[in-house]
Amino acid sequence: NRIRQKKNLYRHFVWLLIGSVVLVILNKVLLYGEVYDWAYWTIALWLFFFLVHIVNVFILNEFMGRDWERQQREKLLQKQKERIAAIQKEVEATNPAPQPLKKKEI
Repeated sequence: NRIRQKKNLYRHFVWLLIGSVVLVILNKVLLYGEVYDWAYWTIALWLFFFLVHIVNVFILNEFMGRDWERQQREKLLQKQKERIAAIQKEVEATNPAPQPLKKKEI
């Protein structure tokens, strides 16, 4: 999973470079929308999303990796067990189980 995350990040970087070149060519060389330099704003926005991707892969994944997921899962399981025990206790208190009949000695 970690290798796939890094691979997707590098792929994102390559597409960012290719896309940036294409956008600048469209805006400057082919004069598409020549009145306004929209390509730079588009590239800046794309770069922002790329930086978010970097933070997600290299920073947040370290803090919220498999160990963090396991701890959160164990906390949820513990809460569920406590709730089940409380509900079971409440049910037993409000609806006691019938006592089995004792055999009378003859």
